[in-house]
Amino acid sequence: MGSAKKPDSTAAGQRKARIEEMRRADRSRERRNRLLAIAASVVVVAGLAVGGVVLVQSRSDDTAPVAKASASAATPTGVSGMSGRNGQDAADPSGGKGKDGKGGSGRFVTGADGVRTWQGTLGRTHTTAPVTYPMEPPVGGDHNPVWQNCDGDVYTAPLKNEHAVHALEHGAVWVTYNAKASKADVAALAAKVRRTPYTLMSPVPGQKDPVMLSAWAHQRTVTGAADPAVDAFLAKFVQGPQTPEPGAACTGGVGQ
Repeated sequence: MGSAKKPDSTAAGQRKARIEEMRRADRSRERRNRLLAIAASVVVVAGLAVGGVVLVQSRSDDTAPVAKASASAATPTGVSGMSGRNGQDAADPSGGKGKDGKGGSGRFVTGADGVRTWQGTLGRTHTTAPVTYPMEPPVGGDHNPVWQNCDGDVYTAPLKNEHAVHALEHGAVWVTYNAKASKADVAALAAKVRRTPYTLMSPVPGQKDPVMLSAWAHQRTVTGAADPAVDAFLAKFVQGPQTPEPGAACTGGVGQ
């Protein structure tokens, strides 16, 4: 009888297992959101049916207050707060409306491993207004209520920072490059991102270095796709301990 296959205890094997676990969690979350949407639809239909009955009764009785009550019954107040509705977090009571956002204040401190850590404040308020960030690409701050899709998504045009920052809040790593990056590096990094959930990639013309990696409150420059620091950064910061909202969705947001 053959012996049972032992789990891969190498760093690569552990990272692969973690990625598969995140994919399963994301699929489960999507199924749950679909069920919630169906349940909300049932509530709305039931509310409309009740409202119609009350309205008919009100007309027969010629009683205005009853008709007024039917209007409120037809619009349940609980539906609009459903988690994930229109790619928004349920924790945003303002619906994403508000004053101009704040990108944060402070400075980067570079560690011995080359990773720059933001020392200071980073806002987390939802806003539909433009946000001025103190770094490029940004590593946190106030952001749009809708996140950028980050399930290994590769974008060929610049993104709105406000959406990308929301993806970082969900534990994603953002791979960015400018015109100085080689085509070979861009292609190799794109292939790596497509294999890795909770990552996204896009050009950022205004960044200072050819290739940069960003997570919430952390950032570093790499020499190219073959730099060992790329895998090290992904292993540490994809759904890493810096994540303000671990396990939050990386799908169902905005694409390009």
